[in-house]
Amino acid sequence: MNLILLGAPGAGKGTQAEVICAHFGIPAISTGNIIREALRSGTEMGLRAKQYTEAGQLVPDDVVIGIIAERLNQDDCKKGFLLDGFPRTIPQAEALDKMGITIDRVVEIDVPDEEIIQRMSGRRVCEKCGASYHIVNKKPKVEGVCDLCAGTLVQRKDDHPDTVKERLNVYHEKTEPLKDYYLKQNKVFSVDGCGDISEISKQILSALEALI
Repeated sequence: MNLILLGAPGAGKGTQAEVICAHFGIPAISTGNIIREALRSGTEMGLRAKQYTEAGQLVPDDVVIGIIAERLNQDDCKKGFLLDGFPRTIPQAEALDKMGITIDRVVEIDVPDEEIIQRMSGRRVCEKCGASYHIVNKKPKVEGVCDLCAGTLVQRKDDHPDTVKERLNVYHEKTEPLKDYYLKQNKVFSVDGCGDISEISKQILSALEALI
């Protein structure tokens, strides 16, 4: 099962990606985590991406598409995958189609902007492995420490309120049109991203199970 998660930054895509991937036994491909790894490693791609990510802007298509193509060729993607953070634009979606990759379903998590801004201020990310937490909705077992690798949890620069607003503007302008792109292919399932996290998960899994 090849899936895409759509939703504004902070809509809860990362949390639901973990649930979906555990249920179906497929890997989550997070563009953000791959790019942040490049930033930490100081690669040429990382240096190119840095100026965009810190300003809350999109990383150029040629960089992102190259990352994704390489990742989807790995063995663990042969039985399916979930893309989180890609595609973000219509040209990226078209590039995915040209790569010959079939998408079975696009799950859209819909959350109002006001809720997004409130959520992002409480988000914390492991600086070592990239795992995501929240000071209210998804607390680590030990405050400030990652459950997975014991790395330090930090607030990313692009989670600060001013940057969040800019990221939302970019999302509405560049990424939201993807909904119509995939609606024309009859592949979109939308779910209200406000409320109980486990209930949202149940709705998503039920819709995806119906495809099998």
